[in-house]
Amino acid sequence: MLKRLRDRKAARETAGALYRAVVARARSPSFYGEAGVPDTLDGRFELVALHAFMVLRRLQEDPERTGVLAQALFDTMFDDMDRSLREMGAGDLGVGRRVKFMASSFLGRVKAYEAGLESGDEALRSALVRNLYGTVPAPADDARAMARYTRDQLASLEAQPLDDLVAGSVRFDVDVALPAGTG
Repeated sequence: MLKRLRDRKAARETAGALYRAVVARARSPSFYGEAGVPDTLDGRFELVALHAFMVLRRLQEDPERTGVLAQALFDTMFDDMDRSLREMGAGDLGVGRRVKFMASSFLGRVKAYEAGLESGDEALRSALVRNLYGTVPAPADDARAMARYTRDQLASLEAQPLDDLVAGSVRFDVDVALPAGTG
């Protein structure tokens, strides 16, 4: 039992490092500038969700080895959402309900992104438009660029050794690139 507690503590620490990398990547100005994602609370949540989805997808390739870490990353993400809502002044009574809604929304996005990856570029683009650009019209070039970015970033994560992620190190090597003359 003590080993399991130590394993969970280590997983939480590793998940914290992965989550910090996810948030840092989601804050990249290129998403809000070149790719046109709204620089709002919703837009920022959506980019954190997209990048967390990508890391979790990679971790789930070996669930026996990384299942505890994947759960710790999910928990870390929503613990941070809870803390952020409280810091923004949300009342204690409503925070739990909001975080549950956000977690449910995240799981819906995971399903939509998985379905989009399975069904082709148009389906993925459509899922990204609904989520990333939900509050603003998405220029077609921006949405296509984000779909291409998502696929390319997933390929980059696939090429990274799983041992690196298990050690808390993830690289986001791909940049958002719009076709010349757009954006």
